[in-house]
Amino acid sequence: MLYKIVLKRGIYLMLLSIFFHVTACLAQTTSVSKYGVPVINKLADYQLTVSNDSAKKMVELLKLIPNIVYDLRYATTNNFTHLQLYVPATHHTFLRLPAARALAAVQKELNARGYGLKIFDAYRPYDVTVKFWELIKDERYVANPTKGSGHNRGLAVDLTIVELKSHRELDMGTGFDNFSDTAHQDFTALPINVQEHRKLLTAVMEKHGFTKLDTEWWHFFWNNDRGYEVLDIPFNELLK
Repeated sequence: MLYKIVLKRGIYLMLLSIFFHVTACLAQTTSVSKYGVPVINKLADYQLTVSNDSAKKMVELLKLIPNIVYDLRYATTNNFTHLQLYVPATHHTFLRLPAARALAAVQKELNARGYGLKIFDAYRPYDVTVKFWELIKDERYVANPTKGSGHNRGLAVDLTIVELKSHRELDMGTGFDNFSDTAHQDFTALPINVQEHRKLLTAVMEKHGFTKLDTEWWHFFWNNDRGYEVLDIPFNELLK
């Protein structure tokens, strides 16, 4: 009799757990963009995904990695569009928790060599990706909004290496957002020291789980292994 009571209680708790999970999923709403992509644009809906999977938490990088350097180009006019795309200007950026922790490990390894990371961009709201596409429409350099991007999911980061004390950037052969073959990962008609700088950045990022983008030496992304959703939530909302 006791066994049957315990079994029934176990089944009841399991069914209750399934009920609450399904209820939570139903409560989450997503809007669909004009390009047909489901997008989370409400803070409460994002928070619900985090309550179901803590790995989906968006982490402010400077809080996790205090000596990282920010040069958030799209919060200024110093970018290829010459427009300030993050309005109001932000002094914050984010990655999902596993990617942020991996980036902290990259920073720690570089620090031991006298170097550090400078971040040009990480999380990018989906509406900015749409603006990029409508300006460029070249998938070698901007994400197609019919798919959403790693940046929109909090999985991609644009960055370079700087000297730890001076914050001077290592010479990578081109600047950030250079849309030419010279910026490609396999481009080798460069001075030896530039090639070595690129190899260092790629090697340390790949060592800690990131994947390079072939057409941009500065762009690396984390594997979307947990169904990370496309987000269109303002930076100041994510800080809450």
